[in-house]
Amino acid sequence: MSVESDSCADGCCTAKSTVAPERRAVLSRRVRLLVAATITYNVIEAVVAISAGTIASSTALIGFGLDSVIEVASATAVAWQFSGKDPEARERTALKVIAVSFFALAAYVTVEAVRTLFGADPAEHSPVGIVLAAVSLLVMPFLSYAQRRAGRELGSASAVADSKQTLLCTYLSGVLLVGLLLNSLFGWYWADPLVALVIAAVAIKEGREAWRGEHCC
Repeated sequence: MSVESDSCADGCCTAKSTVAPERRAVLSRRVRLLVAATITYNVIEAVVAISAGTIASSTALIGFGLDSVIEVASATAVAWQFSGKDPEARERTALKVIAVSFFALAAYVTVEAVRTLFGADPAEHSPVGIVLAAVSLLVMPFLSYAQRRAGRELGSASAVADSKQTLLCTYLSGVLLVGLLLNSLFGWYWADPLVALVIAAVAIKEGREAWRGEHCC
């Protein structure tokens, strides 16, 4: 009984205990489809962002691309969880993978941003990055909302955590877009590493929540 009480600390088990088996099967399939869509989009986003960021020497753009790579890792962890016969048994492991992916992103982006602020080559204008950030700002909210809604009804903390990773991508798209525009329009090269540091700070916050399993409610 004590083990059951610990697993219920975040309130997730309330949903798990009330969802009918038929509805659970529907929601699980929906999560798998949304995860597949998220992985597909983020693979494309990562390739474009990292390539454009490398060309423009943009730490923020490269960090955004790496966030897409981590989003793929996060979504893959959830896909792995829901591919088994007992997804709930795999949830804790999936959450740890998501948390570590956030911390890895924060570490890399912080180092590169500080390096840029203290003497590395400043970022150049990147029209490809601007377009990519704008498109992601439109696409990601829909994926995040759909998965978060399904995850909450299903009572899955990992599905909700992954939806927050997708929502984070939405916020980062907006911040990245502002930074790239400031650099392009006014030559404020320092806006790029500052945006990167914002990305790192948010990633640390989300990583801590995922590690503690605080995403369900």
